Amino acid sequence: MISASRGKHHRTEGVWPWLSAAGVALSLLMLGALLVLLAGRGLGHFWPAPIEQVTLHDGRVLAGQAVREVALPAEAGQERLYYSANRDIDGALWNWVAVANIARRSTPQDLVLLDRTPWGDFIGRVVALETPGERLEGEAAWQALEEHLAAAEAAPSAAVAILESADGTRIAQPVQGIHQALRPNAMSLWEKTAVWSRDVWRFLSQGPRAANTRGGVWPAIFGTILMVLVMSVLVTPCGVLAAIYLNEIANQGRLTHLVRIAVRNLAGVPSIVYGVFGLGVFVYGIGGQLDEWFFSDTLPSPTFGTGGLLWASLTLALLTLPVVIVATEEGLARIPDAQREGALALGATRLEMLTRIVLPMAAPAMLTGMILAVARAAGEVAPLMLVGVAKLAPQMPLDGEFPYLHLERKFMHLGYHIFDTAFHGGDVQAALPLVYATALLLVTIVVVLNLTAIFLRHHLKLRQRGT
Repeated sequence: MISASRGKHHRTEGVWPWLSAAGVALSLLMLGALLVLLAGRGLGHFWPAPIEQVTLHDGRVLAGQAVREVALPAEAGQERLYYSANRDIDGALWNWVAVANIARRSTPQDLVLLDRTPWGDFIGRVVALETPGERLEGEAAWQALEEHLAAAEAAPSAAVAILESADGTRIAQPVQGIHQALRPNAMSLWEKTAVWSRDVWRFLSQGPRAANTRGGVWPAIFGTILMVLVMSVLVTPCGVLAAIYLNEIANQGRLTHLVRIAVRNLAGVPSIVYGVFGLGVFVYGIGGQLDEWFFSDTLPSPTFGTGGLLWASLTLALLTLPVVIVATEEGLARIPDAQREGALALGATRLEMLTRIVLPMAAPAMLTGMILAVARAAGEVAPLMLVGVAKLAPQMPLDGEFPYLHLERKFMHLGYHIFDTAFHGGDVQAALPLVYATALLLVTIVVVLNLTAIFLRHHLKLRQRGT
């Protein structure tokens, strides 16, 4: 009886490790699938896709990049979506074409893709290039256009390109309004790789344009990292000191127990509630009072009485404070009492015992709390919309003007950039690849910040083992 019972007990215990391993494996697979989706849809957007010239049975001709193909209802065949650009000519950037209506498809090498202002992309041909006193046509016009674009950074060009769409419509486009010109069908693999690398770098290093649907996200990258750093500087000391007080100094009675319960409950409060609190207390309360005391000559235009980097960082520090407190307190609780008693027995004061024995041993737990805080704060969007984030920030919070770090300025954030591009853009279909690319970038930044903290934690653990 006893042997059978023990055997059954051991078999039951053997099931749970396998279920746990299966859960971890499934989670990792889902995470990997998410990263592959973001990388494929986001980074693939910068690859120069071929341009097709499509002739329909009714004689119409269009040119564009094939995006996807879907089935028509009632088994009526397939329908293909083309990005045809030319909004100033056709009034739309996208065209759905029934596959059964396509008579011929080709990829002529002279088809060009121009990134221009203000009408967006153009797909067609460069017929001529007119400069004061000269007109070039055909291949010479294309080569001259490339030369003008290469020299555009040194001096603006006065040339005008004559463009022709696939259906024969011609327009005049000032070269000064063209940002990039490509012939994807005539490019080699190496040339496409070079263009892809250049476009990815521009995405990372330039500012947005065309209502965040063009250009790069550098201000959003900078704003996200700066906000996380300021938030970490604010939340770490407060969280560590609170954990030290609760675990090392306060009497372990009913009141302390209630405080711990309150701290853990605060970790589950919705983030938008913190945003409302930050707007009412930090922005309108403290910020409005600072304006009355120190910036009364600028009123009614507020300086600190409006959203900014400082109030956003404080709001997120308040949001992540319970995480830091709980993680640090758990690290302090794992330190054996013998360590404290031994230090006190050797004549150390209570302060020396805390600073030289307890806190160094609890440093990995503090970094764990900071890792969790950074991971949550970097992805928050709802509270930031109330306390300082902006769609387009005219000035960076950090520049060369004294005092260099301007905490009162608004800033851009990758999470809000994703939200704004996906839901507030005029063309969701065109913005979707940028949403994927920005989401991949946000995940990468969070991973890099977390890996940095994990490396520091590992280094501290190795030092402790060495001592």
